Amino acid sequence: MTSILINALGSADAVEDKQSVVKSITPMEERAQPKAGSRSRVDPDLRLVQLAQQGDTKAFDELVMKYSQKLYGLVYHMTSNKDDTHDLLQDVFAKAYRSVSKFRGNSMFYTWIYSIATNMTLNFLKKRKRRVASSLDDIDTGIQNDPAFVDASHRANPRRQININELQKKLNKAMMTLSEDHRAVVTMFDIQGMAHAEIGSILGISEGTVRSRLFYAHQQLRGYLTEFQGSERQS
Repeated sequence: MTSILINALGSADAVEDKQSVVKSITPMEERAQPKAGSRSRVDPDLRLVQLAQQGDTKAFDELVMKYSQKLYGLVYHMTSNKDDTHDLLQDVFAKAYRSVSKFRGNSMFYTWIYSIATNMTLNFLKKRKRRVASSLDDIDTGIQNDPAFVDASHRANPRRQININELQKKLNKAMMTLSEDHRAVVTMFDIQGMAHAEIGSILGISEGTVRSRLFYAHQQLRGYLTEFQGSERQS
């Protein structure tokens, strides 16, 4: 599945030709969705969860290790700030640890912990917006130096790195123009490759609402990035 941000950073073609970034935001009806029932109903994390519920901290640490990077990506692309991301992740895992005894297996563990991370991040963003209007010029672009997101070969090429840095700024700004709810579905669908049903389960909304939010968000992002391309060609 094509990603908006990861594909833009990791693809040489995207660096040389920013038009490919805009095209990467494909209409959702063109995306292949997993068939119903294709995912096993057996939770692969069940044993670790059961051990954690019995007080095994090492088992919970394994769950943290398993989901840290994916949740980092989720929270970062919603906040666009590394410090906020690290703080939120600590709170997410602390809450998950305190609440794991209440997990009853009515959903997959990853759905449960994603729901915690998403809800906490959305609440944080809404409080941050009320507290102070963040300037798009202040958005953290330090993720381009994070080895979890950027191929080392790009950092070794100074000209390419400059292009990546500028593109990352524009992509981050484009994401931050979306509402918190629209940013969440774009992050989960386009960046993390989740299916509509998974996103709906995590956010507690219908698949139809997921599709509607994605359609609107994709229109907004395509418009923003197309405008960016036009201004670059004129400069």
